[in-house]
Amino acid sequence: MTGPQTARRKRANGVESRRRILDATVEIAGERGYDGTSIAAVSAKCGLPASSIYWHFKDKDDLIAAVIERSFETWLAAVELPGEEVGTPLERVILMTANVARSLVAAPDFLRLGLMLALERRPTEPRGRTVFLQVREIAHRRIAELVATLFPALPHDEVHTLTTYAVAGADGLFVHREVNGDSVDLVALFELHARFLYEAADRLAARTGH
Repeated sequence: MTGPQTARRKRANGVESRRRILDATVEIAGERGYDGTSIAAVSAKCGLPASSIYWHFKDKDDLIAAVIERSFETWLAAVELPGEEVGTPLERVILMTANVARSLVAAPDFLRLGLMLALERRPTEPRGRTVFLQVREIAHRRIAELVATLFPALPHDEVHTLTTYAVAGADGLFVHREVNGDSVDLVALFELHARFLYEAADRLAARTGH
């Protein structure tokens, strides 16, 4: 019994150590950005030796990429349209959008770090930037699928335009909150954004139908 119990304990300790490292990285990167984040700073923040960090992650770039991936998983789980029992299609979209906004307030690392990296141009592209662009494409496809499901009459190019506009608008609202602080009600802004997009899609679909 000792062997399996020891193995389980080691796995649990490994999971907990990884969580502590990622949580510390989020705080450091949020305060100092990509360039100001270092293994030494993360080590000091989480209380684990650098060797433990290197056991989980190859380097700082691998660590930043893992932070983005973890936060994105939380965000993506919120991009799920509620069932038809919830209400009208518009009400379901607004509810989903509010959940997305709440997920960004709770775990903004995916978008905050990702946008910082996406706007930078470096001779060697950081893995974190590559990961962000990849997961962003996944998000774009998920939203496009929702638009196409709600408005099946819309041509592909219209779906693409609306999806691009939806993502760009969400970026802008998120940045606005980052600049102006917690006084900005991101949930209310996202709900308004969703309502405008839905109405625009509805008008386009009606026009296409005629």
